[in-house]
Amino acid sequence: MHIVQQDTALRIVGIELRTSNDEAMQTIPPHWQRFTSEGVLDRIPGKLSDEVYAVYTHFENAGRDNQGIYSLIIGAPVSSSQAVPPGMNHAVLPVSPRAVFPVPPGRFDLVAAVWQAVWQAQHLPKTFVADCERYRANGDIDILIGLRHGTTA
Repeated sequence: MHIVQQDTALRIVGIELRTSNDEAMQTIPPHWQRFTSEGVLDRIPGKLSDEVYAVYTHFENAGRDNQGIYSLIIGAPVSSSQAVPPGMNHAVLPVSPRAVFPVPPGRFDLVAAVWQAVWQAQHLPKTFVADCERYRANGDIDILIGLRHGTTA
């Protein structure tokens, strides 16, 4: 794990799922399947890249914890002026220091195990506003956790 400073807000457009930690194992895999089978990435206009982001946001207890209902929006980065297509939604990854937890390249099967490490990192001053998984075309996968301002490496 290392800390980076995200200096600009990043807007992600994609498909949304409302879920909770209690339902996640049953609801998130079909949401990913929908993203793939419906070719959502190809239907997002004005993509800034082909990176895929899975953004956890709109927490019921935003700023406090990730308990209760939250949104998972799987999509791609777009400009702040890009219209959201019908049937899709958007999320914003605000300016923030972020803890970066790398997942071994191409190892989608290890994402859940790395999330376990994130949840066990009780010492991190998490914001509980917008966290994400970032999937790059070269196979790199990172989990990025928003931290309170003033957090440094």
